[in-house]
Amino acid sequence: MHTVLLLTAPGGAPLDPALVESLRNAWGGGDALWLAPDEAAEFEVTALPGNLWEVWESCQALGVDLVALPSAGRRKRMLLADMDSTMIQQECIDELADAAGVGDRVKEITARAMNGELDFEGALRERVGLLKDLDEAVIGQVLESRISLMPGGPALLATMKAQGAHAALVSGGFTAFTGRVAALLGFDENRANTLEVAGGRLTGRVVPPILGQQAKVDALEEITARLGLSEADVLAVGDGANDLGMLKRAGLGVALHAKPAVAAQCQVRINHGDLTALLYLQGYRRDEFAA
Repeated sequence: MHTVLLLTAPGGAPLDPALVESLRNAWGGGDALWLAPDEAAEFEVTALPGNLWEVWESCQALGVDLVALPSAGRRKRMLLADMDSTMIQQECIDELADAAGVGDRVKEITARAMNGELDFEGALRERVGLLKDLDEAVIGQVLESRISLMPGGPALLATMKAQGAHAALVSGGFTAFTGRVAALLGFDENRANTLEVAGGRLTGRVVPPILGQQAKVDALEEITARLGLSEADVLAVGDGANDLGMLKRAGLGVALHAKPAVAAQCQVRINHGDLTALLYLQGYRRDEFAA
């Protein structure tokens, strides 16, 4: 059995019950279950329809995310999350670059790297090099004034952790940011790159080794082995090319507002919903969300 889930952005245009019913009837689905009024509904089917992706395209035009996933084992015991443009709304290095006066150049490199057009490690070294001599205090200033959590993140973490899940933040960004974000949201651990500092200023170098795509896969393997979990127990979420390894290995890999080249390689794509979509994917109702 598979579950078909339809959802919209919280606070946006409501999910049309007629759309849910028409798909349920066309695909021979069971009774519709509304996980949240006006926002998320699901039904089960015995087989995936052949026109799933054509219908997905039509739903995207309506501001609706459509996902089909196996009904069994939906609730996950571990969350493995990217940080930049996933758990927070910004790219940390872009914000630092703005403060350093090299924002446009760094943003261009970031966009190409996240879309898989550039080697991640080389692109990271180039961008960090442009931050050479930036006052270390700027990191704190950026954290306080420029960084905001992605909507739905607190509910996602609180709900999964209330059910006993382990949460790990794994980022190609920097420990100066992951430490703060992990503490704010309640992650159990975090991994990221370390900016080298000397005399209170950035040296323009990253302390090796660089955490890229393989390091995120390594984190998945190491943490599940330590906790006695399987990869099927993991929900991974990210948006960039360096997330693809963990997204493909996890039991549920979610491309969240992902770059086009990344989304095209993922079966589960959330383009309209926020991070609470990851709870609906696991079958949680809105009234089951933790405070």
